[in-house]
Amino acid sequence: MAEHGVPYPSVFMVDTHAAYPPLPPKLRPHDRRRSVAQTMLFLLVALAFFGLAIEACFIYHLYSTKGNAESGSAALSIQDEEDITDILPTERPNPVVLPSKPVAHLTAAPQAGREDGVIEWNMEDQPLLHGIIYNKGKLVIQKEGYYYIYSKVFFSEADVPFMHSVCKTTPRYSEIHPLSLLQSRRYHPKSGRNIVTSNSYLGGVFHFFENDSIFVKVVNISQIRISLATENVFGIYMI
Repeated sequence: MAEHGVPYPSVFMVDTHAAYPPLPPKLRPHDRRRSVAQTMLFLLVALAFFGLAIEACFIYHLYSTKGNAESGSAALSIQDEEDITDILPTERPNPVVLPSKPVAHLTAAPQAGREDGVIEWNMEDQPLLHGIIYNKGKLVIQKEGYYYIYSKVFFSEADVPFMHSVCKTTPRYSEIHPLSLLQSRRYHPKSGRNIVTSNSYLGGVFHFFENDSIFVKVVNISQIRISLATENVFGIYMI
């Protein structure tokens, strides 16, 4: 625009700083304190994680050591138990087992003979009796069936015959005259003054009814020797 007809030249504003990038704003004091606090917080968090990792390692090591110690203690305990088992006697069950079938085994009593020749048997030493009753030298059958019976006697030879027999009485027949089941005779003339001893054994299988009775009888009962109870036996068992 011209004043009083005189033109003015055009005026241009030149920014001499336009070619340079803008500078970042200067941090104020409180901004600097905030940056330092964030850095410290980061360091504290990292330190906390590092501590947790160290603690986890210690716990793992502790439990691993404890597990190995327990395993070793268990192995030692097992070994100790085995050693103790080797030293201490093993407990065994009661060997007494009841028979599955009737059975009896008797040995001679100190006063074995009677006037009628029937041998009495020892009841004081708890003889084997199962399913069979003993009554005055006789074994009374309680269950019908087949039985094996046996008898052995130890006697002295004399100038008179010796007879050993196993007899039966039954309510099915007259009990006055027993039935002879097994029998042996022996006669050996006495030679000089030497005492000659001998054994007689009888055994066989027979069928018996309930309440049948069997017994051992000898002729010349005085010839029976009772030096040992096991030398004179009488028994029966069901087959």
